[in-house]
Amino acid sequence: MAHRSHDKDGVWQWLFEQGEERLGQLAGELSKNKGLTDALGKALKQAAHTKGQIDRNMQNVLHLLNVPSKADYQKLLTKIETLQGSLVNVNMKLDRLLAATAKKTERKKKPE
Repeated sequence: MAHRSHDKDGVWQWLFEQGEERLGQLAGELSKNKGLTDALGKALKQAAHTKGQIDRNMQNVLHLLNVPSKADYQKLLTKIETLQGSLVNVNMKLDRLLAATAKKTERKKKPE
């Protein structure tokens, strides 16, 4: 039975390779057709332009409904990360001040 499974794997591999080869040939033939590549390029350019318009319109609708957009969340996230960095810096400075104060207190107690 293991031999049979191996034969199936070989057939599937052969079919896959044949399909891959045929797709490569088809892509080569299609890329030679200047009109088709120009039309495909224009279609992709128009699709990107349309997507940009839809995104802007959706952001305007969300703004009118007072619902935060993805851009709003990104701005807030940036501000939060900045604040978090500032808090870390303040915390480090506070730790240094506390350590320095503790050392001064220890020095004052030792002479006694």
